[in-house]
Amino acid sequence: MSCKHILILAVVVSGGLLLSAVADAQLGPPSGTIYASDRMFKTIGTPTDLPNRGQFDTIYALGNGLANVAEAAPGEPGFNGGRWEVREVTFLTIVPTQFTNDEDILAAVEAGQISIGPVVRRFECPLIPVN
Repeated sequence: MSCKHILILAVVVSGGLLLSAVADAQLGPPSGTIYASDRMFKTIGTPTDLPNRGQFDTIYALGNGLANVAEAAPGEPGFNGGRWEVREVTFLTIVPTQFTNDEDILAAVEAGQISIGPVVRRFECPLIPVN
């Protein structure tokens, strides 16, 4: 193999590795646990930021190492196909707690135990059921 062919092969391999690393950083395999309707899902991070147009479902960001909670899941009435707006939850009178559905979150708001902040981000990503 000539030096020219070795150089071309090195460039092709390096480019392929670089593209693979970029794809992994942006999309990656399913990761990140999220709950919806007492069911566990995984997500795929997508490099999207959406403007405030159209319909969104809410993701409640619980923080403190807890999994987030979505108000809807695939197959449920009103699910908007993975278009999300994120709202941060602040624990007021209870210790950080892992909620698994939005009904319990809204009940905790009503009881004055937590508060829900304004939208901090809008994006799109799928929910993949964990079996």
